Amino acid sequence: MTAANNLPLSADARRWLDEAADALVEEWRGFAVDAISQAEAAAAVAGVVAQIVAASEGREPSPEPSSPLDRRVVALLRRHLLEHDEGVPPGGLRPVLRALERVAAGMEPRWTERFQERMTGPNGLDLVVEVAHDLRSPLTSILFLAETMLRGRSGPLTPLLERQLGLVYSAAFGLNAVASDVIELVRGGDRLVGREPQPFAVSDVLESVRDIVRPIAEEKGLELRFTGPRRDRRIGHPGALNRVLLNLTTNALKFSSDGHVEVALTDLEGDALEVVVRDTGRGIPDAAMATLFEPFRRRQQPGDYAFSGSGLGLSICRKLVEAMGSNLEVTAVAGEGTCFRFTLSLPDADPAMLIG
Repeated sequence: MTAANNLPLSADARRWLDEAADALVEEWRGFAVDAISQAEAAAAVAGVVAQIVAASEGREPSPEPSSPLDRRVVALLRRHLLEHDEGVPPGGLRPVLRALERVAAGMEPRWTERFQERMTGPNGLDLVVEVAHDLRSPLTSILFLAETMLRGRSGPLTPLLERQLGLVYSAAFGLNAVASDVIELVRGGDRLVGREPQPFAVSDVLESVRDIVRPIAEEKGLELRFTGPRRDRRIGHPGALNRVLLNLTTNALKFSSDGHVEVALTDLEGDALEVVVRDTGRGIPDAAMATLFEPFRRRQQPGDYAFSGSGLGLSICRKLVEAMGSNLEVTAVAGEGTCFRFTLSLPDADPAMLIG
């Protein structure tokens, strides 16, 4: 910082800053998310103003850890000063804002340190779940709105708009699934199978998956092949099966540039049902096979095969398949494609059980 930048604030500039601080305290409800009272907000404002004055004189900002309330004060004070610049004394705005930005910059590394401390502390996983929940809330709204428009409730759609909305829905669903993967992994990864088995129609599960991934397949020019079993009504865990098929099918589409993606559920002897998701993509390198089912694995280099950036999807798939009493197997040939396979025991359901 140069000597010119170290000049203390003039009396007029200091008075203008104090007036802005007083006005901010009068509007203390702007701090409601972080401050429990006007007195707490006033104390935070006074503390930030003191740091701004210190910064204008070339002194280091306070080494005390910053809080969410301090950072909110800085943000609101910056906005208030800029919105009320008509009362600025000559040459007063720049030094005040320069000092404020120095205080804000000083808060940033401390905030990073506190975040890292919380992440590595005993409640670090709780923070991860909180962030994932925060992501799911707006994504759920996007999904609802996109679905409402796709069903024509907001008016007729052109084919182009319908295709674009389908892509929006698929993208939001994918992001929502990532957030769900994080939450499920923290909770063990098999919570979707915690309920008692229930009757369901396999065709309903396949239709749900096909509807979600169809826009992705159409955009990439890939053929979708869905085949269901002869005996459609079964007893099992449809939610878990849907989750696994959706993850595997989305991944197959992601790593295929031409050809097709096949989802085939085939009757075997007794109650057994074989589930196969096969693609004509680039396959999986041998080096990636060893860590394929590990969450948060590190890719060796950009472009390496990964089920997702974090590796969560396939880890969740394996946990869910194992919770349903099977094992998720994978075979791949470089340049020819990948095949995921597992077998479930799903007894036939009484047709009357599915009514309603």
